[in-house]
Amino acid sequence: MSENIPADLRYTKEHEWVRVQGDNLVIGITAHAVEQLGDITLVSLPEVGAVVKAGETFGDIDSVKAVSELFAPVDGEVTEINGELEDAPEQVNDAPFGNGWMLKLKPAADNAHDGLMTAEAYSAYLADLA
Repeated sequence: MSENIPADLRYTKEHEWVRVQGDNLVIGITAHAVEQLGDITLVSLPEVGAVVKAGETFGDIDSVKAVSELFAPVDGEVTEINGELEDAPEQVNDAPFGNGWMLKLKPAADNAHDGLMTAEAYSAYLADLA
């Protein structure tokens, strides 16, 4: 299986990715998750200002195959959501690492994302799943 796994991101076992953007972390789901879900039909996200805890759900993603929970990769406060997904959830399918991002967090701790998998570790994790 050939996966698109950008090297500059960090990853979770639940197939979320994290990109550092200034003081915030941008969160989305991986190409592998999109492949498993199929066509995305709805993305439910928290309100700006919501506090999320690592490993707990922050929303849901609906597809033609299933409804799946979205899990917070780190503790933090939601500073922005991708409002475009409300009217165009297919952006997650089209560009999961680009316009398909879901939310931005102000992490509760500096370098909170350091404990997440690197692209190399995530690739190995996917290989073990196959």
